[in-house]
Amino acid sequence: MNADDRNTLAQGRVATRLPTQDLARARRFYAEQLGLEPVDERPGGLLYRCGGVEFVLFRSTGASSGTFTQMAWEVDDIEAVVSELKRRGVVFEVVDLPGLLGGGRTSDGIADIDGNYPSKGARGERGAWFRDSEGNMLGIGQPVY
Repeated sequence: MNADDRNTLAQGRVATRLPTQDLARARRFYAEQLGLEPVDERPGGLLYRCGGVEFVLFRSTGASSGTFTQMAWEVDDIEAVVSELKRRGVVFEVVDLPGLLGGGRTSDGIADIDGNYPSKGARGERGAWFRDSEGNMLGIGQPVY
């Protein structure tokens, strides 16, 4: 590896930043509904780690449109995760889009998605989406092999 290769984004780590209008409300949502606690905090920001990857909730005057997935978790058992999150009060989106199997609509909060990225070696994916307390669209996915 030459010096130029070390100075590219391909060698960097990716970390998501999600805007919040009310950081205390968001902290409660992530703790009570998602079972997540920040590993660090500073004025105006909360740092979380999941599976060795970081994301931050930060106080912002701006807001996401919530019309697209801003961050997603990949899990081994989507049905168990969705069931637990529903039990905690998370409301899942009803999604009706071309490309989803089963008529293009979620069923019990979960969609079957035809195809996947070939590099992942899966033939498809199962997905579910919900919004956090701040309107950020979050997703859950499980590759189907």
